[in-house]
Amino acid sequence: MSRDQVVGYLLLIVSAVVIVVYGWLVFLTEYALLVLQLTGFIAVAGVFGILAWIGYTLATTPPPKPIEEIEKEIEAELKKLESEVTEKKIASTEGSEEKS
Repeated sequence: MSRDQVVGYLLLIVSAVVIVVYGWLVFLTEYALLVLQLTGFIAVAGVFGILAWIGYTLATTPPPKPIEEIEKEIEAELKKLESEVTEKKIASTEGSEEKS
């Protein structure tokens, strides 16, 4: 049996136990109202906590550069590389002419 299968079976067993215990707490104990209140609070806090995290991330992340600016930078780099390649070709051509 692989490790993934063991983890899968453990998740299955733990989930089934939690479902049974939760059902027992909600329907068969005097703590039903408290359990439901906690469940509702945790659900709402989780959803709005995630929304707050998304909002914080959006508010604190700098906006990306405009595509036009990126394109200009790429064109400038390409021109620079082309001029370097041209200079090397000229230098190698001059070097081979001197040898002959």
